[in-house]
Amino acid sequence: MLNTAKTMLLGSVIAVASTASTAADSSTSVCLITKTDTNPFFVKMREGANAAAEDLGIELMAFAGQFDGDHETQVAAIETCIASGASGILLTASDTSAITPAVGQAREAGLLVIALDTPLLPGDAANATFATDNYEAGRLIGAWAAGRLGAAAADARIGLLNLNESQPTVDVLRNQGFLEGFGIDTGDPNRWGDEDDPRIVGHDLSGGAEEGGRQGMENLLAIDPMINVVYTINEPAAAGAYEALRAIGRERDVLIVSVDGGCPGVTNVAEGVIGATSQQYPLDMARLGIEAIATYAADGSLPQPTPGLDFFNTGVALITDSPVAGVESISSEEGLALCWG
Repeated sequence: MLNTAKTMLLGSVIAVASTASTAADSSTSVCLITKTDTNPFFVKMREGANAAAEDLGIELMAFAGQFDGDHETQVAAIETCIASGASGILLTASDTSAITPAVGQAREAGLLVIALDTPLLPGDAANATFATDNYEAGRLIGAWAAGRLGAAAADARIGLLNLNESQPTVDVLRNQGFLEGFGIDTGDPNRWGDEDDPRIVGHDLSGGAEEGGRQGMENLLAIDPMINVVYTINEPAAAGAYEALRAIGRERDVLIVSVDGGCPGVTNVAEGVIGATSQQYPLDMARLGIEAIATYAADGSLPQPTPGLDFFNTGVALITDSPVAGVESISSEEGLALCWG
């Protein structure tokens, strides 16, 4: 592991003090470790953690990688949290399997470890997971796209823009949920790319970024320029896909669907760039995680998963201005009141 001094250089720490009443005693502290501190999703997550910690009168130490995938910083941050005597850790892991030995050390030291947004591999490596139901997020946009096309869904030409090659991940859950919602046999639900439905033109990678979405969309259009449905891992990738489609004059006759619910993405729904997106709630993930660790510190109670799931579901809502019968949704105006970033 990296030493504490290096961790402090790579992460940032927020100390929150309050005289508010709390379920935990005044010595309770919690660590929040995110993939980065620049992505609006993680900025909102930190905001939720900060507010909850202040309300409960406990200390929050927040760390973040220098870039998405900065695994070593996260390992070092866990070491710092153990050494500081923290009661628990909220973690969005960059490498969901490689981080598990460090998580195991934290649990052995008596810390409650809650995975936020991104489940660890294996899932029980953390004490609990608080996350969006990413499979349901994908299923909602798939069902919307199929409903929007109606009978034409049987002849759809579908391109999928994923995050990266790593499988299984949140990326896979969203992708496979979308395909199920659209009515496509997913094959192995733990992987994307093994489906044999002729409506699938192909899968490509976006890195979750606008430029990656543009390039991935160009690659898919080179295979079939008549793609009419595009799934994207997130809204920056969707914006890039739209630009590639606009370059060939097809931006208005292709359905683009996505996941996240950030303010720029919801604005793109309102403007017709994205047909529908599934909104997740990072502020609630962090707030509920802080409350769970405070309760654990006070009486040893462990958080319980949502009935029927192996994690605590922090909610998801489909946002579209073109509702489809049988698919529950909210408008972009409603989504803008709940968005982040």
